[in-house]
Amino acid sequence: MLNGLMGLFSHDIGIDLGTANTLVYVRGQGIIINEPSVVAINKKTKQILAIGDDARRMVGRTPANIVAIRPLVDGVISDFEVTEQMLKYFITKVHKEKFTLIPRPRVVIGIPYGVTEVERRAVEEAAINSGAREVYLIEEPVAAAIGARLPIQDASGNMIVDIGGGTTEVAVISLGGIVTSRSIRVAGDEMNEDIINYARSQFNLLLGPRTAEEIKISIGSAFPMNERAEAPMRGRDLVSGLPREIIVNDEQIRKAITKSVAILVDSIRATIEETPPELVADIMDRGIVLAGGGALLKGLDLLISQSTGTAVHIADDPLTCVARGTGIVLEDIENLKAVLLPTEFTR
Repeated sequence: MLNGLMGLFSHDIGIDLGTANTLVYVRGQGIIINEPSVVAINKKTKQILAIGDDARRMVGRTPANIVAIRPLVDGVISDFEVTEQMLKYFITKVHKEKFTLIPRPRVVIGIPYGVTEVERRAVEEAAINSGAREVYLIEEPVAAAIGARLPIQDASGNMIVDIGGGTTEVAVISLGGIVTSRSIRVAGDEMNEDIINYARSQFNLLLGPRTAEEIKISIGSAFPMNERAEAPMRGRDLVSGLPREIIVNDEQIRKAITKSVAILVDSIRATIEETPPELVADIMDRGIVLAGGGALLKGLDLLISQSTGTAVHIADDPLTCVARGTGIVLEDIENLKAVLLPTEFTR
């Protein structure tokens, strides 16, 4: 009863709990938080010093006693207590302008397809311990498809590819459920690691993950572009130990990430091969929809289209598809309950 009373003074929220970024949708307001899933901790005292944007600015720039960590790895919780604190921070931030002493929101959280029962339970418990009164879980490819406004409840095939930071989710959805799918732990972070390894092997240059990501965003591509692009690559020379800068081009970065991109394309082809022929016909008519931050990699849609012989579309604002999907479910939760996963913390 007390939870229900506090719920009257709380916002219902949808959370895209990503490896790289956490997005929070507030019912009636839209997405109001988009911050990195990073937490800075004092190793000596175990005190949390910063969360989100403030913590990301500390990555690679902290003294020995402070570490900036990601509590989620490959889309699942690797540090339960830190994830709990991060969720509590975001829930409190949502309610800071609303009169409520202890927020007790109803929460919808996107999780990767195919996570284990233990991993799913960890997300539920972290949300409850962070102050949620009810927790609903939705598979990320389903949330992304809803956010991309695909008619997933129709008796027709819809193919969504959600490329996040830690995982890539490939799914064919019909009648509100997943028919065939793949969840691979190759996504944006793996491409950053490819660039780091390429710089080390080709130039004896040690890069930080933030630098690698910035290069990927600025000149990274999966398909040859019409115009040549270049960017500075700054790091530490592994021979001299001194700072060094070199200029790299889009062709070199494309070569660096080609292995990860190939795995991604192969998983899409494998999913299509397992799809019933009637749904494949629908996919040929409607095309494949790309969502998630990885969808913004230049030329990826062209490469997938060439490899599958199917039209490929990038969703509007692909970064926010999962968060928008959780929000659409929140706005009409009674009619969309069928797409949610059963949890122990719902009525």
